Amino acid sequence: MANQTISKVIQTSLECAQACDSCASQALSELENGNMARCIRLCMDCAEICLENVRLIRRDSELQIALCHLCMEACDLCAEECRRHARSVDVCRICAEACELCAVACKNMARAMAEA
Repeated sequence: MANQTISKVIQTSLECAQACDSCASQALSELENGNMARCIRLCMDCAEICLENVRLIRRDSELQIALCHLCMEACDLCAEECRRHARSVDVCRICAEACELCAVACKNMARAMAEA
């Protein structure tokens, strides 16, 4: 598999984890209106999965394709939820965009690994 594909997944996973952490932190400050709880949970889950995705890729784990699929799913769910809040919470828009980029990179990597 091309090093460029691996580098892209690592880069987007790290950026996504950072965006998710920022989004969850911002959402915690707005929790009083009650509609941010799912956003916070999904952002925290997505950040953890993205970081674990990087760890498995870096050590060339045989489980990396499975985690890549899970990362893609977590990113899709997080992006969808963050898009719901993107108009009122700018960090949610940034998070959704990072999640979407990461999901695409994971999809490309999973496809490349399956073809190899």
